[in-house]
Amino acid sequence: MFKKITIIGLGLIGSSIARAIKKKNLCKNLIAHDKSESVLKTVLKLKIANQIEKNVKKSVENSDLVIICTPLGTYKNIVSNIKNNLKKTCILTDVGSAKIYVTQVVSKLINRNTIWIPAHPIAGTEQSGPRAGFADLFKNRWCIITPTNKKNSSYIKKLNKFWKRIGCKVQYMSAEHHDKVMAITSHIPHLIAYNIVGTAANLEKDTKSEVIKYSASGFRDFTRIASSDPIMWRDIALNNRKQILHMLDKFNSDLKNLKGAILRRDKNKLFKLFSKTRKIRQAIVKAGQDISTPNFGRKN
Repeated sequence: MFKKITIIGLGLIGSSIARAIKKKNLCKNLIAHDKSESVLKTVLKLKIANQIEKNVKKSVENSDLVIICTPLGTYKNIVSNIKNNLKKTCILTDVGSAKIYVTQVVSKLINRNTIWIPAHPIAGTEQSGPRAGFADLFKNRWCIITPTNKKNSSYIKKLNKFWKRIGCKVQYMSAEHHDKVMAITSHIPHLIAYNIVGTAANLEKDTKSEVIKYSASGFRDFTRIASSDPIMWRDIALNNRKQILHMLDKFNSDLKNLKGAILRRDKNKLFKLFSKTRKIRQAIVKAGQDISTPNFGRKN
């Protein structure tokens, strides 16, 4: 599909994209850039790119596709450095989870004719680093594209095709709608997980290690989510702040109602809520976004 692709940031997502590109033979030359020399050495050792490049400006020269796969807080510096080294026909895209922020930041920095198409593959694990990646991470997962310029329609179609080739189903959304959806389906669950595991850690002394010793599946799954990359999730929390705070208010209101039902011993209300949420889980499995059998070592 491309002569040259550059991936900036070879963590879980970036290294998985690199592996998928190599597996599907989607370009002749795959360039990897990361600020960490140890990451680049690992990339070289694992042979998941044709070439590593320490200089971010040089890494994007003559590339047909540049994918930013770094935490949101790094975007300003990266785009400022590469904007004058992108050729006119190069597609600049990303994998960030807060599209309003990403769109505003990048749009202010890029040159007028830059082909900038934000995207977000909804895939990942709690692991991080280039060794954690795998080529099938995106298989049957959604990638949301949030175009900023309809004049780039031919390039948007090409990016759509790229994500489909590495396994994704593709959906178009506005940045605003994307951030609202992600706030409740991804961002709030992660924040709740971080908070409940933090609460358990604070209780650890009182329970004499029983919280960890007797971890049931519910708490265990929370700890899996709460072990995700802290830098990435710090940046998401701060840069989708408006939608996250709105959803937290809604969550707190629902939690208050749940507390009230328990205080009133309202069996019907509790049963109705638990039945409703069970159906949502069944719908997620039916949609192919998870499996119904236990898979505690799952990668997706």
